[in-house]
Amino acid sequence: MIIAKKALSLPEVKMYAKTTEEKRPIDFYLKAYCKLSLEEAKKLAESLHTLNNVKITDEDIVKVIDFLPKDAEEVHKLFSHVSLSEEEVASILNCTKEF
Repeated sequence: MIIAKKALSLPEVKMYAKTTEEKRPIDFYLKAYCKLSLEEAKKLAESLHTLNNVKITDEDIVKVIDFLPKDAEEVHKLFSHVSLSEEEVASILNCTKEF
């Protein structure tokens, strides 16, 4: 039974997918694509929440954490479902640039 539905970032998945001695495909995927630690992911999520932008959902924050966009084009690809202004894109990039 599903109690709640919540999008998880790769660092959160890594926390839940405890490493075992057997090598599972998820372990290889997380090692290759998980760029941030759990603490860094939480810090970035908090930083994005403080923007108080109604266009940025929790699912969008997870995508930003997982992909860490480096330029405006990458941000627009992640937010293809909404139209972001240049200022909004710049504020997102300001949050991600320290990671």
